[in-house]
Amino acid sequence: MLPDLPPLPALTRAEGELIDRYLEAAVLLGRINPARAGDTYSALRAAQALAATAAALRDALALMHRRGESELHTDTLARALRTLDGVRRSARVGVPPDGT
Repeated sequence: MLPDLPPLPALTRAEGELIDRYLEAAVLLGRINPARAGDTYSALRAAQALAATAAALRDALALMHRRGESELHTDTLARALRTLDGVRRSARVGVPPDGT
C-alpha cells in the first residue's frame, strides 16, 4: 500500500519541468559531491549528465519568463518539492558533518 502523500499542487507545465529538472540536478550534484561520491567514474558520469540537465533547467526557466511568469511562487514550488521527496533527493548535496 502506498503512503498517504499530500496532493501535488497545481503547476504550469513549465513549473513542473522546473521542479523535475531541479530535482534531477540535485541528485546529480549529490553523486558528484566529493565528500560523498564513491568513485571517480560515477562522479564523472553524473557530471556529464548534469550539463544536459542544467540546459533543460535553463530552458524551463526561459519558457516561464517568455510566458510572462516573472515570479516564482516559492510556497507552491516548495510544497511540490516536498511532495516529490525533494528533501531526501537533495540530501547528498551538502557537506556531511564531521565523523560521518
